[in-house]
Amino acid sequence: MSETAELHWIVVADSEVIVRNVLSDYLRQCGYKVIDAASSEEVVAVLENSSATISAILSDAELGGLVNAFALRLHVRKRWPDVHFILAGSVNAAAKAAGEMCDEGPHLKRPYDPQAVVAHIRRLLGAARR
Repeated sequence: MSETAELHWIVVADSEVIVRNVLSDYLRQCGYKVIDAASSEEVVAVLENSSATISAILSDAELGGLVNAFALRLHVRKRWPDVHFILAGSVNAAAKAAGEMCDEGPHLKRPYDPQAVVAHIRRLLGAARR
């Protein structure tokens, strides 16, 4: 377990409960504090109401809710600029949504490779410290 992992809170946002739970459990085993969210509204509620300082959000590009994951990413970037936002999804869905909403496509693909997720989070958080 990384010494710095326990200092970071990660939001895992995925409407599929099994996918969300597997990834969340893995991140917890790696020492991260994890909050689950099933929709874009839940992600915003966590950011607005949690006493935890959120370091990163890992979101399925096809996350359900009032806004899609790309619009959510733009909102988070504006309101909480220090929170890293990691998009994951199928190439086709991500490319379509990215073309409509965002300047950047997904960083990870599903099904998740848990080790790749942890490596990506570590890179983001390491870069933020520099």
